[in-house]
Amino acid sequence: MKMKKVLAMAASMVLCGAVFASCGSEGGSSNESKKGDKLITVGIINNDPNESGYRTANVNDLKATFTKENGYDAKFSYSLKNEEQINFAQKYIQDEVDYLLLSAADTAGWDSVLKDAKDAGVRVILFDRTIDADESLYEASVVSDMDKEGEQAVEWLKNQNLTSYDIVHLQGVMGSAAQEGRSGALTKTAAELKWNIVAEQTAEWSSEKAQQIVQSVIDADKKFNVIYAENDDMAKGAVAALDKANISHGVGKDVVVIGFDCNKWALEELKAGNWNYDGQCNPFQSSYIVDIIDKLEKGETLPQKTIIMDEKGFDATTITDADVEQYGI
Repeated sequence: MKMKKVLAMAASMVLCGAVFASCGSEGGSSNESKKGDKLITVGIINNDPNESGYRTANVNDLKATFTKENGYDAKFSYSLKNEEQINFAQKYIQDEVDYLLLSAADTAGWDSVLKDAKDAGVRVILFDRTIDADESLYEASVVSDMDKEGEQAVEWLKNQNLTSYDIVHLQGVMGSAAQEGRSGALTKTAAELKWNIVAEQTAEWSSEKAQQIVQSVIDADKKFNVIYAENDDMAKGAVAALDKANISHGVGKDVVVIGFDCNKWALEELKAGNWNYDGQCNPFQSSYIVDIIDKLEKGETLPQKTIIMDEKGFDATTITDADVEQYGI
C-alpha cells in the first residue's frame, strides 16, 4: 500500500511539473524579462496618480507592464514632493532592487541619492521627466521634450495674430520639467514680443486651484484674452471660471484656451471649438523602458542615452475624429 502511495505522489509531482513548465513557456515575453528564473526587481517612483489624467494613464501603463507575469517584482511609490521621492529612492536602494525607475517631482537635488544607487549597483532609468544630474548617474532617460512642447504652443499662439496678447498663465508644479519647459517658452516669447502677462501663478496641475486663480483675475476686473494652462485639468478649471462669469471662449470667441496632455475629453472640447489648442504629452512609456531593460540584461550597449518621444500639437480648426481616437488618453 505504501509503495502505491509513493508511486501516486511521484506521478502527481511529474504532472504538476509538466503543468508549471507549460504555463511558464506560454508567455514568452515574461521569461525574457527574468534573470534566469528570478524576477527582476524594480522600484518605481512616480508623481501622484491623481495629479492629472495624464498621470493616471502613465501610472496605469506602468502597472500593466511591470507585473510578475511579465517577469518583474515591482514596487510603486508616489509623491509630488521631491524630498519624499528621495526617501523612497533611498529605501529601494537599501532593498537592493535591480532597477530604479524615476519620474522626478523636481529637476534638482538628485545627485547624492543617484550616486548611492550607482555605488550599490542599482541601475537608474528616468521616465517622463529629466533631472539636473550628470548623465553617468543613470542608464537612460525616456522623456517628452517639454521645451519643444512649450515652443510649439507659443509658436501656434503667435501665429494667431491677436490684436493684443493679455495672458493668464497657469503653471504646473514649480521646478518640474513640464512646468519649466512650458513656462520657459512663454516667458521668453512674452518678453521678446511685449506680451502682457496679466497673472502668473502655479495651480499645481489642479483644476480647482486653476478655477480659483482665474476667478480672482475676473473679480479684479483685469482684462485678458488668453488662458495658457500647462495641463488640461488646469485649462478645465479656467474654463469653469469663464463659464461662471459668462465669458465666451474657444474658436472665434473672447478668450483663447490652451492646454496640454491631450486627454480624450480635452480633445473633444477642442473639436467642439470650446478650446483652441492642446499640446500632446505621451504617457505610454513602459514599452520604451522594457526595451532598455532587455538590452541591459543582455549586456548590450544602448544606442542613445536620451529617448525623446515624438509629440504633436492640435488646433481646434483642424483636429479630426481620428485624432481624438488615436491621441486622446
